[in-house]
Amino acid sequence: MTTLLEKYRKEVAPELKTKMGVKSLMAVPRITKISLNMGAGKWLSGSKDTAELEANFALITGQKVIVTKAKKAISNFKTREGMPIGLAVTLRGTRAFQFLEKFINVTAPRIRDFSGFPTNSFDGQGNYSFGLRDIQVFPEINPENVSKNTGLQITICTSAKNKDDARLLLTALGFPFRKSNKK
Repeated sequence: MTTLLEKYRKEVAPELKTKMGVKSLMAVPRITKISLNMGAGKWLSGSKDTAELEANFALITGQKVIVTKAKKAISNFKTREGMPIGLAVTLRGTRAFQFLEKFINVTAPRIRDFSGFPTNSFDGQGNYSFGLRDIQVFPEINPENVSKNTGLQITICTSAKNKDDARLLLTALGFPFRKSNKK
């Protein structure tokens, strides 16, 4: 079991229970899944590029990658039906906590000029979405093996009912949010 999952069960959940005023630990928000997406349609046309991107994405997540395909042809985007346009992975349970722990402690500090993630990227249902411009910030990726820079979109889905509860949960888990300068 990961240390972040243990921290959630032993420290964060009881603390949030008292802060939020709920009666049961089961009513405390938790992380349900982490969804990672890489839109790389223009690079997925060749099989070599597909294999390289899939291998790098699998190294980052530790899980098999799903290649998403176009549902219909759109001439302005030069896509045809069935053409690969992106990669996706969904992490749940222990793997989600392992990825989040590695992201908070190792990957986020490696981001250039990093001052924290914005606090306004929550949706109304308590999910947090953000993007990375380059996958080379992950320690598993060898920069010599990356021929094309690609971005990554990460969505942390929680069972929180609103964005304030989700922010409380992620802050208690140690997620690096940007400090506000408002006085």
